[in-house]
Amino acid sequence: MPNAPVTVPCQYRTGKTLGSGTYAIVKEAVHIKTGKYYACKVINKKLMEGREFMVRNEIAVLKRVSSGHKNIVTLHDYFETSNNLYLCFDLCTGGELFDRICAKGNYHEPHVDDAAGLVRTIMKAVQYIHECNIVHRDLKPENLLFRTPSEDADIMIADFGLSRVMEEERFHLLTEICGTPGYMAPEIFKKTGHGRPVDIWAMGVITYFLLAGYTPFDRENQQQEMEAIIAGDYKFEPEEYWANVSDTARDFVSACLTIDPTQRPTATEMLQHRWLSDEKPHFVPDPDSPTGGPTDLLPHIQKRLDAKTRFRRAVWGITAMKRMSTLASLSPTGELEANIAKYKEESEKEDVDEVRSPMFFTLFPRTT
Repeated sequence: MPNAPVTVPCQYRTGKTLGSGTYAIVKEAVHIKTGKYYACKVINKKLMEGREFMVRNEIAVLKRVSSGHKNIVTLHDYFETSNNLYLCFDLCTGGELFDRICAKGNYHEPHVDDAAGLVRTIMKAVQYIHECNIVHRDLKPENLLFRTPSEDADIMIADFGLSRVMEEERFHLLTEICGTPGYMAPEIFKKTGHGRPVDIWAMGVITYFLLAGYTPFDRENQQQEMEAIIAGDYKFEPEEYWANVSDTARDFVSACLTIDPTQRPTATEMLQHRWLSDEKPHFVPDPDSPTGGPTDLLPHIQKRLDAKTRFRRAVWGITAMKRMSTLASLSPTGELEANIAKYKEESEKEDVDEVRSPMFFTLFPRTT
């Protein structure tokens, strides 16, 4: 027999809404005793009925990696009310990766806080995740956040909702289609089994994006994009965008975008690639620079990161999440999906200051 529910005062006060995902909203929260602020992911239990394993899995993943690496968000706490589940994370106030890049006055390939430096930092965090026997499965610029607005703020990998804890011998068992289409590896679409190599593929797409401002498999529609990914059909074009990028950087991208996952390099191997490991930086000199410094990549990147591109990425991301929802056995009638907005609104309106939190975790048992 499960223990009877125990009602205790809530330790947090929630504030403004910071964002919204497919099933959850994110609110600012402050711990009443310490005064420390967190980002609180609020999930309506009605949306998770029959899919509790998805949240259990996210908690299991985050408990394994939290506080283990400075570039990975930490899960600090989680608790239940009668209606919602709350997950409390680091509050990252520095914005998303590409918002930060576009706000810069200039942006270069080799600098420690620009392309190569960012990729090196993120790849080291990926290496740590993989060493913990975890595959992220949704690496993309939107899930790369800066801890604070400071210029030297740490970049953080966030959103482990699609991640899995996998033992080495079981990696081949992952066959569901999930992620964000433009960043998904061929083996995910082909359903031939996937594991950690999908994160390296995503890093190749992210790096391409960091250098040019668009994805390598950008097509007119999602079907064409999927076909291009499966075929590995990409080019470093148009030339005007890539003339300012070194051959070494292009080789790094190509290595990450190896079609065969068994031949795709690991995170450790990619950290040893010349683009990230050579003491002498790789770049194309700016012909107008009197010192022969690197060419500024920002003008072309800002040109491509327009509203149309952002809108298309958002639409395709929603499409991918709907596909994942179907695979997660949502109601065939679509009744639950039709009520997502209503349930999220209910979550947003709940005032935890006025709710006694039943810390019984019947759906999400708490373990030390």
